[in-house]
Parts: sequence; C-alpha cells; structure tokens
Amino acid sequence: MKVMLLGATGLTGREVLRGLLDAPEINKVVAPVRSPLPVKHPKLLAPVVDFEHLSRQPQLFQVDTVICCLGTTISKAGSREAFRRVDHDYPLQAARLARSAGARHFLLMSAMGAAPASPVFYSRVKGELEEALKALQFDGLFIFQPSLLLGQREERRPAEALAGRLMPLLNRALAGRLRRYRGIEAATVARAMVRQARRLADDPARAPGVQVLRHDEMQALAETHR
Repeated sequence: MKVMLLGATGLTGREVLRGLLDAPEINKVVAPVRSPLPVKHPKLLAPVVDFEHLSRQPQLFQVDTVICCLGTTISKAGSREAFRRVDHDYPLQAARLARSAGARHFLLMSAMGAAPASPVFYSRVKGELEEALKALQFDGLFIFQPSLLLGQREERRPAEALAGRLMPLLNRALAGRLRRYRGIEAATVARAMVRQARRLADDPARAPGVQVLRHDEMQALAETHR
C-alpha cells in the first residue's frame, strides 16, 4: 500500500510517520511538508510543497490511502481565516486530489465535539471538514475524534500543558458516556491510525463507509495486533 501522510511534523503526525515506516504492509509513504524533514528512509518521499498550491503536483496524490494529522491553533495561525486554511482547506484540497487520483481511504484526525453547527468556531471548522469529506464518498472514511491530546509538543502551549497535568485525575471522573471526553496520548491515536492503515493494506475491502472512532475505540484499536 502507498500512503500519503499530511501533518508529518506535528505531535501525532510524527508518531504516525514512525509507525508507517516500520509497517511491512506499507511500501511507500508520501509526506508533503513545508520545510525539509530530518527523517531519511528508503520508503519515504517527503517533498517540500506549497500547501496553497497542492494541485500543482497532482502526481503526489496517486496513493491508496491518505492519513491527515494537519492541525494548528488560532493563536499560532494568527487569525481565524489562517486557521481555517490549515484545518479545513488544505485537508479538503488534498482529499479531492487524492480521490480524483484513485485513493480509496481517508483517515482524519479530527476532534471531539466536531459539528458543522457548533457555536464554537474550532469545532465548527472540524465538523465542516468531516461533512465535506463524507461527500467525496471514499470507500472508507475513518474519523478519529480525540479529546485533549497528551504528549510532549515542540511548541509551548501553557493551557494544554496544565490540562495535561490534570487529565489523569479528570479521566477517572469521566465515566459512562463521558468517557469519550477523556484525554488520550497522541502516541495512542497514532498507533490506532497506523493499525487501521495496516488493516486496509491487508484487506482493502475492510472499509465500512464512514466510521467515527472516539476514546475507547481508539484505545482498543491501538492495542490490537491484527
């Protein structure tokens, strides 16, 4: 299987990249980036691209599966408009190009609470992307919806760092239907995404249309061996 990974330099994307390069079922990983990756591997193609003009390199999108871990924050992006470009426009353009080139599967790291009618701008953008991807009718669209992502980020996010320290206590209080709001390690989400990609490589027909995975489903998938 040939896989495209978007967001290979982020907290989750870095872990996904490692997993894909180690997976024997994956023979090629295409990871478009904005600046050169320090990683070198025989299976890895990591071209530096302009995400504003992805359509200029359509050959990159001739893949079987796309995994998208692209994401930023409004403060880092600088404006709501810039945030929307990164979290909505770039993934959707890549999805359209890949689908047109024959890609059958799309794995998206979205967020808990994503909904196109949400009053929260962040959640609304995530939800709008999910709905736009559904319209492309991939054989398999897997939407991973983590709550707070835990892990060591390269950039400082004081609010998230504080929440991460409190999350082990909060997780125990989140039971029943509230379990989906438990914090989860980015590495766990990455293992789940790689596991799903490997399953599709083994059997491309294992694509149930649209599947949404939340905390417990991601934990279970990350822990499976097949």
